[in-house]
Amino acid sequence: MAEIERESMEYDVVIVGAGPAGLSAAIRLKQLDADLNVVVLEKGSEVGAHILSGAVLDPCGLDALIPDWKEKGAPVTVPVKEDKFYLLGEAGKVTIPHWPMPKFMSNHGNYIVSMGNVCRWMAEQAEALGVEIFPGMACSELVYGDNGEIRGVVAGEFGKEADGTPGPGYEPGMELLGKYVFLSEGVRGSLSKEVIEKYNLSDGHCPQKFGLGMKEIWEIDPAKHSEGRVEHTMGWPLGGNAGGGAFIYHLDNNQVYVGFVVHLNYRNPHLYPYMEFQRFKHHPHVAALLEGGKRVAYGARAISEGGFQSMPKMVAPGVALLGCSVGMVNVPRIKGNHNAMLSGKAAAEAAYEAIQAGRASDELSAYESEVREGAIGKDLWKVRNVKPLWSKTGLLGSLALGGFDMWTNSFGFSLFGTVKHGKTDAASTELAAGHQPIDYPKPDGKLSFDRLTNVSFSFTNHEESQPAHLKLKDKRVPVLDNLPKYAGPAQRYCPAGVYEFVETEGKTEFVINFQNCVHCKTCDIKDPSQNINWTVPQGGDGPNYPNM
Repeated sequence: MAEIERESMEYDVVIVGAGPAGLSAAIRLKQLDADLNVVVLEKGSEVGAHILSGAVLDPCGLDALIPDWKEKGAPVTVPVKEDKFYLLGEAGKVTIPHWPMPKFMSNHGNYIVSMGNVCRWMAEQAEALGVEIFPGMACSELVYGDNGEIRGVVAGEFGKEADGTPGPGYEPGMELLGKYVFLSEGVRGSLSKEVIEKYNLSDGHCPQKFGLGMKEIWEIDPAKHSEGRVEHTMGWPLGGNAGGGAFIYHLDNNQVYVGFVVHLNYRNPHLYPYMEFQRFKHHPHVAALLEGGKRVAYGARAISEGGFQSMPKMVAPGVALLGCSVGMVNVPRIKGNHNAMLSGKAAAEAAYEAIQAGRASDELSAYESEVREGAIGKDLWKVRNVKPLWSKTGLLGSLALGGFDMWTNSFGFSLFGTVKHGKTDAASTELAAGHQPIDYPKPDGKLSFDRLTNVSFSFTNHEESQPAHLKLKDKRVPVLDNLPKYAGPAQRYCPAGVYEFVETEGKTEFVINFQNCVHCKTCDIKDPSQNINWTVPQGGDGPNYPNM
């Protein structure tokens, strides 16, 4: 499509993604200089449409960005009142006390929030400062300058036929150019992935590690609801099959967020993360809470879990990676939104200083230094060994050794040094012949649900005539390689039922139902042959999570 002529618009800073990182950057830029031209491009139909996030928010990022956020009506109103941690067995639970944990593991002073609503509110603050925000504008390409620098992005391309050629209503989109481009696409964004590979930003760093997070919003019996209660669990049903855990957060209005995370470095290709989540809800402790309630929304997304060791270089000529595009989740705290906000603030300050000095399209090294040496780096450094110790020693080993290491790091040292991550999550997948299939109970339609029914509660929509945004590097690999070697894991690791193997007249075909995609990126991460490339669909397509 290089021959297509596009109109262009010039900005000081172009920001891709209206999540907490991108919006924080936009707000901070306009706080520093009201005359800066700043644009935020969001692929969702509206800000927050692609964020189903019942989260426990550490407000330090908001405190730094908008100190009077309470007075301005931020939807951050449910403080954590109870903080429980359980180790589950199949029929019971053991409470893990808080006293052996470092102080920073406590949720005192944190809030249970809908990050979708927080981002909607942040967008209002940004627009009040003069930021231009364009939802429904997927950024499909990077624009490079004459010297290999990033100059901007292509956004708003619509109307391609299924084969990728322009249709009768084709719109080529526009080039939005800036002195600097910020990529805040979230985990495994397609443009960020391109930048990391083109500029070798991961060289010298551990491979990024990921988890798959699945979440349902439930409305429960008011008699069972306890506003401000936070629960985290580990153990059953995953056991030794995979790392991970679950959470239950009681928001207001008798709502609870029920979430389940599976670390994607699991070895057994027969593992079915979605069904592990559904089985979890039948644990007596969870079932007692949910019985009589109703599920009102579902969604899934990948989570960056590599931590400090896996953060790539964050800058290249003309571009900076923000938030989960880098991977700033504090795994044991299960929190990353505060670091995303702080990263946006830091990138904005670095870009402001550069623009004031007459610079453009160079590397914002001051941003990288602030992330690694400032509050974000300190937050992640203390917990850097928890995830790799979990991968190497299992759940109980990680509880003991990881907890000990967090304590010593609180005092400035570690007996383990810095434990490295091993292979990628894709390479962790072992041959099916070496593992037993797992028999999962059939969903009952009350507590547990089949995958396609649940996907309907993500309100996902994709224009069916457009090209599939899930692209195979080699169309032969799924049937000739992944199916015989790994039992076709794509039909299980996807939490939205996108992939299936279909028998047609004695021939096996690999079918991609891209209309179901909830944009979690798991396929791009876990496919053992690394044969699937997730790219952005047309703007506005994808999940439309409710405004709750």
